[in-house]
Amino acid sequence: MLPILLDVPMPILNDRLLIREPRFGEGAVLNEAVAESFAELHRWMPWAKTMPTPGDSETFSREMAAKFAARKDFGLRVWTKDGSRLLGATGLHPRTATPRAFEIGYWTRTSEAGKGIMTEAVRALTQYAFDQFDAVRVQIRADRENLASRRVAEKAGYVLEGIMRHDAVGNDGSLRDTCLYAVVRPERG
Repeated sequence: MLPILLDVPMPILNDRLLIREPRFGEGAVLNEAVAESFAELHRWMPWAKTMPTPGDSETFSREMAAKFAARKDFGLRVWTKDGSRLLGATGLHPRTATPRAFEIGYWTRTSEAGKGIMTEAVRALTQYAFDQFDAVRVQIRADRENLASRRVAEKAGYVLEGIMRHDAVGNDGSLRDTCLYAVVRPERG
């Protein structure tokens, strides 16, 4: 099947969260969340080298919406269940077609950190990958020193498979180690 024909039902809901695709017109809301969280994002996220403008955030939202519509990448936003507040972002990023493998990335708005929001989102998205995309593997990469991100992976049931030394360059130019976590689809009986 061509990726464009792939059915990707949205939103993903649980008791507290609404997880859905990015949309045009969300740049200002995204920019507000990034601005609040920029110190943390800059420390860990390669894309957060400089603080984006509201226009940059709108451009990014539109690019992600287009990739989602084309079924090339599945960037997602995490909202309160009623959709009134953006809590963070995540994504289900295709890695290999055979076997079907994905990577989940995430960040939580600073004022919402420590509430279990992203752990819930990662669990929901992992199950979604197995159910909707018939994934056999889902992985998460986290900087070795990013203990909060690593805890999310571990609480969501991911297993540390290894630490890749000097695998990345931080925004400060330092060589960074990356922890690779993964879950695999349960065996079917």
